[in-house]
Amino acid sequence: MERKQQTIGRAVTYEGVGLHSGLPVKMALLPAAADTGIVFRRTDLPGAPEIPASSAYLAGTNRATTLAKGEARVTTIEHVLSALYGMQIDNCTIELDMPEPPVGDGSAATFIGMIRDAGVVPQDATVRIFSLPHSLAAYEGQKFVAALPYDGLRITYTSMNPHPLLGTQVLDVTVTPDTYEAEIGSARTIGFTWEVEAMRKMGLGRGGTTENAVVYSETGCLSVPRWPDELVRHKILDILGDISLIGPLHAHIIAVMGSHRLNGELSEQILALKEKA
Repeated sequence: MERKQQTIGRAVTYEGVGLHSGLPVKMALLPAAADTGIVFRRTDLPGAPEIPASSAYLAGTNRATTLAKGEARVTTIEHVLSALYGMQIDNCTIELDMPEPPVGDGSAATFIGMIRDAGVVPQDATVRIFSLPHSLAAYEGQKFVAALPYDGLRITYTSMNPHPLLGTQVLDVTVTPDTYEAEIGSARTIGFTWEVEAMRKMGLGRGGTTENAVVYSETGCLSVPRWPDELVRHKILDILGDISLIGPLHAHIIAVMGSHRLNGELSEQILALKEKA
């Protein structure tokens, strides 16, 4: 199956701070020619090296998705990639003057707004949508992420959390640009006070606040959630960012307590099938 490739209509910029570094960063989304794909460009490094948003350059999945090519590296990129993937942008150059994109409000809403501001432009070339020939899965104990053949892109996520305000949450979404923007793109990162303290001791999470993350204490919530099930909505946002590295896909992805690492393992399996097709 194929559809027209798409890019954005003009360059758009945003300045903020990185989620983990807490450092100022400038980001620009630029239109790109057909068949370019999504490419990161580090404008702060000599020669402005580029890193394609491809699983071939996946360098880490611990708490965030990291890509590297040579000495160039970008990290915590899953939210901007999720926005581009959810809004079906196939070709775009992402310029950064730091390794980490701005956190924005902790969701993909900032990046969706940039895409809407720039406009979506169809291109003459087509892009292949890979359809799974059979099911695949990645496991870690009782946690798993599976992908089944499906006519479209659908994600079902289940979270089971002992926190009294969370419990068991399940969300099933058929992903289109409209459903992505309305139901997924504004869901923020979830965190817990004890995790925040541990992360900051490791030099992480320095840009996080109770506004750009939904932070829970042992018995309460220090933020104002946008949905009662914001946790699973954001987990779906992350899945879309992680699988964007393998390109357009038709599948039903079912995740139970998934993670960036499991998403990466599943993506590798799907990519192996795609390369053989």
